[in-house]
Parts: sequence; C-alpha cells; structure tokens
Amino acid sequence: MPLLIISIGIIILILLIMLLKLNTFVSLIISSVIVAILLGMPLDKIIESVETGLGGTLGHIALIFGMGGMLGKLIADAGGAHQIAHTLIDKFGKKRIQWAILIASFIVGIALFLEVAIVLLIPIIISIAKELKISIVKLGLPMVTAALATHAFLPPHPGPIAVAAEYGANIGLVLVYGIIVAIPTVIISGIFYPKLAQQIVPSAFSEEQLNRSSFANMKEANINNMPSFGVSLFTALFPVILMSIGAIVDILQKQLGFSNSIGISVIKLLTNSSTAMLLSLLLAIYTMGIRQNIGVKKIGESCTEAINSLGMLLLVIGGGGALKQVIIDGGVGKYIGELFQNSNLSPILFAWLVAAILRLALGSGTVATLTAAGLVLPALSGTPGVNLELVTLATGAGSAIGSHVNDAGFWMVKESLGMTLKEAFGTYTVLSTLVAVCGLIFTLIFSIFV
Repeated sequence: MPLLIISIGIIILILLIMLLKLNTFVSLIISSVIVAILLGMPLDKIIESVETGLGGTLGHIALIFGMGGMLGKLIADAGGAHQIAHTLIDKFGKKRIQWAILIASFIVGIALFLEVAIVLLIPIIISIAKELKISIVKLGLPMVTAALATHAFLPPHPGPIAVAAEYGANIGLVLVYGIIVAIPTVIISGIFYPKLAQQIVPSAFSEEQLNRSSFANMKEANINNMPSFGVSLFTALFPVILMSIGAIVDILQKQLGFSNSIGISVIKLLTNSSTAMLLSLLLAIYTMGIRQNIGVKKIGESCTEAINSLGMLLLVIGGGGALKQVIIDGGVGKYIGELFQNSNLSPILFAWLVAAILRLALGSGTVATLTAAGLVLPALSGTPGVNLELVTLATGAGSAIGSHVNDAGFWMVKESLGMTLKEAFGTYTVLSTLVAVCGLIFTLIFSIFV
C-alpha cells in the first residue's frame, strides 16, 4: 500500500506540472502534503515534516550551492570558463569533447558532492556548448553521469563511507574496486547512452536548451583579456584540491588510528566542503576579478546575479527534499524492510535490490544507501566468505537507480540543463538507471576475480 501511495503522489505531481502547468515548487509541496495524508501521518505533523525536508535539504547544500554558483559565475564572466573550454576543444577536438568532459567530471566528482560538481562544471559546459554551437544536454549528460557514479560508488562521498563502516569493509579497497567498476559504467552511460537518447528524446538535444538553463545568463567573455588556462583551471579545481586533501587525511586517520591534533583539526576545518567553497570563492575574487582588473563593483554584481538566477532552483530542490521527507516520515522505509525479511538472495544482489527499491521510494540516494545498510547487515552475518567491499559497491549502485521527481538531484539536473519534465525522464532518469544496472553487472563480474 505505501508503494501504491507513492505512485499516486508521483502521478499527481506530474499532472500538476505537465497538465496544469503549475509552478514546479508549488506542485512539489502540494504533492508532499497529499502523500503525507495518504500515508496516514498525523495531520499536525505534516507541515513540520515538509519544513524539515525542505530545510534539511537546503541546509545541506544552500551554502555550498550559493558560493559554488558565485564561483562559477566569476570564472565564467572573467573568461576563465571560456579559456578552459577552448583549451579542451583544442586538445580533444570537437568529436571527442564528450570524452574530455567525462574525464574532467570524473576527476572533479571524486572529491565533490553531485550538486557541487554540477555547479562548478556547468559554466564550462555552457561555454563549450556556445563555442561549438551544440546542445548543452549532449555535453551535460557525460558530466552528470560521472558525478552520479562517483557519488554512488566512491569514498569520500558520505554514502559509500558510511556503508563501508556499517559493513566493516576496507575503505581503501572500496575506493580501488569502485574506480574499476565505475570506469566502464560511466563510459556506457555517459558516452554511448546519450547517442541513443538523442533518438528517443530529440527535443532535449536542441540548441534552444541552452537558453532554458538556470545558468544561461552568463556574460560573453572578453577574449582579449582572459585569465590563462592554468590560472582558470587551478581556480575551478581549488575546491576539489582542498576537499581531496581532507578526504585523504580522513581516510589515513581511520586506517592509522591517529587522534585529532590541532593541526588535524585545522586541516579538517579548511577542507570542509563549505569552508573549501568559501576559500575558493575568495581565490576567484582575486584571480578572476582583481587580477583581471575587474572592479569590485562588477565582482559584486556577478555574485548577486549568480544568486538571483539560482533562487527558484533552490526552492525546487528544497521541494524535492520535502517530498522525500514525508515519504520517510510516513514509514515507507520500515515497510520495505519488512518485505525483505528472511530473503535468500546472494548478498551482492540483495544489497543492490534493497537499495534500489529504497531509492525509488525515498528519493535520496544517501538515505537509501544508509537505510539499506541497516537492512542488509543482518543477512551478512550469516553468509561466510562474502566480499564486504563488493557488497558496499552493490549498495551504492542500487542507490543510483531511477532518479525521478522525489529526488532533489533530479530537479537540479533538469533545471541546470534546461529540460522539460518529459525530457528529464527520457535522459537523466534512464541514465541513472543505467548507472545502477551497469554498476551491479560489473560488480558481479568483478566478484568472480576477487
């Protein structure tokens, strides 16, 4: 019954947006309230749950997202994004530009959350799309594929780290195995599937998509006064560098067991995602502003424009978080756990299936991963010789499946790439499912050899 109620809620949401043309944020809130009522939540707790979901989602990403948006705008307005784009085009050529984006996004995605990676990379994607006069979706799909796969499979992302700890898996091996599984997964999903998607949803691949993107209002770069490629790339990757240092220190501390000293605490503060974005924004103000002889007033205007353009996008993402929260508070996770009691499936397939169903029902990949770990762990204790690292990867793969309207990331991708709801279903929803299925298949293949 809970799964039927969620299906009804999703149908209502789609009808509100596509048939009645109601604002997406308002539609999400209305659907959240209806789902909560149908799930039997106490009426006086429904709005509280909606507010918790909205606030919890925005509380997690608003600071990072806001500063990331300003960072990307400064890099774009100063010509840094244009410089990076032009260099990538020269090095890889127009025919292989999707490979360049996939590789760059994979490197960036290892250290950054899905949302942050998108915010940082989208100005570069837009610059390349303008330069080559091609669809932003054609370039955006490889980007989100790499970001999604690294988020689902690889430490130091919160899902894989937490699940590895829950299962007692070796985090270093999870990282190594995860890269091995992720590489063929992102190639199939990010390079080959977009070619098929272009035949299935041709409207998503028109050049007009660029104008519908939430990040479309970038100024044209002054090609006579652009920062160098090295400075532009260093500024764009500075948050990645900082967060990577923090991830390495965190992993070493867990493996070697040394305690928190003042030096370690300082490193953790400086490499925290929010602090890293703040320091990166300050660096960009210098490298993309002051050093380029751009006045403080214009720098401030760029930052303001970035926040203004992201306002509705933030609300939509928060609305997705509200829908997710009422589903969780309505007891859907507990219901799914009861369905899988006394299962005899192999641990890898069992972990993937539980995480996949939870992801489809709850929306949040991280929540699905953590919830699945609690349901799978009892089954592992009675299965000798199971590879815990591969079970961790299978759980992460399942958590990537079928991103749709109850996932805040779905709305971010949709709005960032300027897609309609139908186009987002035909591209990102299918793509995320492909990432999950390929992740499972390559994990099972890899399990033969380890």
